[in-house]
Amino acid sequence: MKQKLFSFLAILLAGIVLAACGNSSTESDSEETGTANGGETTELNKDEKIIGDGSSTVFPILEIVNEEFNAEYGKAAEIGVSGTGAGFEKFIAGETDFQNASRGIKDEEKKALEDAGVEYTELQVGTDGLTVAVNMANDFATDLTFDELYKIYSGEAKTWKDVRSDFPDEEIKVYGPDQSHGTHDFFVEEVMNDEDVVGELIQDTNQVVNAVGSDDYAIGFFGYNYYLNNQETLKAISIQGPDNDSAVEPTEENVKSFEYPLSRPLYIYASNKSVKENESVKTFLEYTLEISQEAAEEAGYVGLDDEKLKDEQDKLNSIK
Repeated sequence: MKQKLFSFLAILLAGIVLAACGNSSTESDSEETGTANGGETTELNKDEKIIGDGSSTVFPILEIVNEEFNAEYGKAAEIGVSGTGAGFEKFIAGETDFQNASRGIKDEEKKALEDAGVEYTELQVGTDGLTVAVNMANDFATDLTFDELYKIYSGEAKTWKDVRSDFPDEEIKVYGPDQSHGTHDFFVEEVMNDEDVVGELIQDTNQVVNAVGSDDYAIGFFGYNYYLNNQETLKAISIQGPDNDSAVEPTEENVKSFEYPLSRPLYIYASNKSVKENESVKTFLEYTLEISQEAAEEAGYVGLDDEKLKDEQDKLNSIK
């Protein structure tokens, strides 16, 4: 009886040891696993870096994606926020795998990428409404036309009374993001007819927000996300564009329908080479699109509809 018991225990112990060895053999110091594409397991090499840069407007979406990706895969992308223009310079130089942009790519940037031999794919990840805001204490300016914005940002209007006769005769303090930002470029193209903005232009968008929030007669512009996160100090201005019969408020519904005249797409430009040669980059971008609707909403923007999202996923999957 004792002999039989000893034999049984020996077999049981051997089974436990083999099971433990089997589990450990599936682990690797150089790989991480995660699930994507409907539950399929993807193995990611720890040595593969994922590097992005660009728009501070798009960054809140990617920040949310990156946190979720890290939780899922045990690794994270390195994402800078040098601005759309500066980010494109790094992308052209081959320093990044993807480039966040709050405006469409310029012809000169396309040419520079072509000359550098960088093939890329444009992916939309959400929609933003560039928001013009004043200090919460401003009780007179509730709406402005494109022409009135032009007066303010060209320097033609020195006081609020110069903008509209029933506004107070108080000096306007004019702020905006500097030329490194796609937000600046978009405003210049849409409102200023490609003329320079006159005012205090700041690299850090948070400082633009703080400047407007600290001066009763200030005005500034930035992504909708910045307004949503600072509503205790800022008041959004309704805007009447050339195609509007009346001023339109920047709301989720108006931005999504593009009825708000300063609505704009938010992009990621992906290096085709990185997608093809770096499995981690490919998986990160697939994951970005997969959760982009929720991430855009959480970040304070508007997510893509299902049909548009499918189009973007098809574009990414077509990179071979």
